[in-house]
Amino acid sequence: MKKLIDAVMEAGSVVAMTGAGVSTLCGIPDFRGPQGLYRQPEAEKIFDIDWFDRDPAIYYRGCRELVYGLETFEPGPVHRALKHLEDLGHLDGIITQNIDMLHQKAGSSTVWEVHGSPILHHCRRCGAERTFGQICAALREGEAGMKDANGTFVPRCACGGVFKPDITFFGEALPEEAFARSQELAIRADVMLVLGTSLTVYPAAGLPRLTLQHGGKVFVVNAQPTPLDDFAAGVLPDLAAFAEALLAL
Repeated sequence: MKKLIDAVMEAGSVVAMTGAGVSTLCGIPDFRGPQGLYRQPEAEKIFDIDWFDRDPAIYYRGCRELVYGLETFEPGPVHRALKHLEDLGHLDGIITQNIDMLHQKAGSSTVWEVHGSPILHHCRRCGAERTFGQICAALREGEAGMKDANGTFVPRCACGGVFKPDITFFGEALPEEAFARSQELAIRADVMLVLGTSLTVYPAAGLPRLTLQHGGKVFVVNAQPTPLDDFAAGVLPDLAAFAEALLAL
């Protein structure tokens, strides 16, 4: 831990990359965990763009709690620690694979969501825009919605099109600007902190390698082993202890 802290304090550019482990500390189930979304019936269809266009109720039924219940969660220790690090002037930005918006809720100013985000929704027909809060309200109150045969609310635009979150579904490209900015951060980083991700989902999992290839150091803080552990400057298993150490700075 001391080696990690010293490297962060001495670096000209520090970047954090976060994954599901950061969110599970807040009580949010890991999508791939035992209670996660991918354990649900029709899981392979929930984030599939072809299935969304065919039957959007599958997505809204599967994500009613795990996505649209996110508004009830608060940032956890790692979110707060990274905001603290930014306030100290030692963090250039955050790359996140998460879609829970908690880094923004914690007040972090530079967050690139490489798997997209539900912060905004767009109509698949006319492109009209709605915020996460507006969609949550529509789901709660039934406004601008209609039910399918299974009684699922599907938020619809005035034009009749369906609102889809700006989350990257299977069959869609990653958000171009977010991924390009993430690559830029990774390339110029003297230190990248890889937090709560097993680095198995590509192309995002390749970003820490850019840091290594350009002479930077990578520190991994994750409960399970990652493919990058042998190349890391340090490997730690405890995210909570890491957050505590940063908050003590």
